[in-house]
Amino acid sequence: MCASAQKMQAAAATYERGFFGHPRGLATLFFTELWERFSYYGMRALLVLFMTTATTAANPGLGYDVGKAAAIYGLYTFFVYVLSLPGGWLADKLWGQRRAVFVGGVIIAMGHFTMAIPAEPTFFLGLFFIVIGTGLLKPNVSTIVGELYPEGGARRDAGFSIFYMGINIGAVLGPTLCGLLGEGYNWHLGFSLAGVGMVAGLISYKLGEKYLGEAGLFRPEPGEDAAVLARRARRFYTGAAVMAALIVVVGYLIATGHFPIALETLAQSLGVIVVVVTLLFFAYIFFFGGHTALEKRRLGVILWLFVLAALFWSGFEQAGSSLNLFARDLTNRQLGDWEMPASMLQNINPLFIILFAPIFGWLWTWLAQRQANPSIPVKFALGLLGLAAGFFVLSWGAAHATPESPVSPMWLVVTYFLHTCGELCLSPVGLSSVTKLAPRGRVGQMMGVWFIAAALGNLFAGLIAGRLETLAPAALFQSVALITGGAGLVALLASPAVRRLMGQVD
Repeated sequence: MCASAQKMQAAAATYERGFFGHPRGLATLFFTELWERFSYYGMRALLVLFMTTATTAANPGLGYDVGKAAAIYGLYTFFVYVLSLPGGWLADKLWGQRRAVFVGGVIIAMGHFTMAIPAEPTFFLGLFFIVIGTGLLKPNVSTIVGELYPEGGARRDAGFSIFYMGINIGAVLGPTLCGLLGEGYNWHLGFSLAGVGMVAGLISYKLGEKYLGEAGLFRPEPGEDAAVLARRARRFYTGAAVMAALIVVVGYLIATGHFPIALETLAQSLGVIVVVVTLLFFAYIFFFGGHTALEKRRLGVILWLFVLAALFWSGFEQAGSSLNLFARDLTNRQLGDWEMPASMLQNINPLFIILFAPIFGWLWTWLAQRQANPSIPVKFALGLLGLAAGFFVLSWGAAHATPESPVSPMWLVVTYFLHTCGELCLSPVGLSSVTKLAPRGRVGQMMGVWFIAAALGNLFAGLIAGRLETLAPAALFQSVALITGGAGLVALLASPAVRRLMGQVD
């Protein structure tokens, strides 16, 4: 046997070495994503708390008011999702997913370590790095997981289930360890630990990269030679440099007062612009996209689900802002002589996901076998109703809470349980529904629309949380419950009509 054939056989054997009956490369991506989510959720759990802590405290923060801190949080999470679109494009057209994941992880680690430097400019520079890095890593690591299973089918679904378990393990460990260090001792040590987690993910990734086979490597389209790729790269890098320079200039002008606009106003304006652009995009492809009547009806359904998803995430993603502040200011976290860091209560949702995701998966299968599985629009409605129920519970608890007489953490536990039930009804079917409903040739664009819905929800979550300065927590949570609950009821009532528009896709 020739040497090249022996090498190919050895590479194949390495690739197929098992991880719970799955390709060994799944372990590489499992631990990479576990540590990336450790860093992301660990830092996110500290973010609003750090910004709203007084500069004169024993562990000083930035001393921002709640409105400003919540607007920054909303803008940060908004751009994390939005930049997954160019991050995916860069991987598809220039780099390949494997390179994008590694470069993204390096930039994320840079961001965390930059935030570890106790200065206001380095805080914002660190957030900028994390946004860029997450936009590169997050969409592409999932793509590589899919490429490990070229045969598709149930084995790929099982592989993603294992992969998502790693996400939630990281989401539990991050707030726990970074919260203990950041809140208990020094905020910047907490940010540093998030960076250490990302470095651990990078080491795991490079050590296990040999098990990925051909997954995630760049593959030019037929007819794309080096000259075509070089022109494309020049256009992309030039555009990215201009955009980065524009962001830096605008940020400097706002920070120095030469462009007097409040961050809350900037966030609101950005939200309006994105909504208008999205509606114009849908109008264009609906009237000028050359689609059939059935495709147009399904595009209308995608737009409806987009609105419902944005509403859902605008409530759900307050976990890192208003619910985090409620945990700090109005929740009794004393356990004997030890006070639990508020950020540790961020663990409840991922723990419930780990416990209940298999149960929900079994439930949908059991119902499907009896021809009773809820349709996609009904599941979206149930997701909103679960979210509303959680906020009704928390508004009840907040009505009895004062800083002098904080309430039991069980109010948050029950709230997060209901939110998790809502998430498990809506989130897993979201991406799947888009791939089923999108016309051929529009799937990628519609996937981008789904990310925009999540981005808008995060942006609005920050803006809503900022109202804690002028509105009592009980009133704020009740308002969110009424809006999302009303939307859920409307979605439930409209579900038969929406189901007919979809046609046979479930």
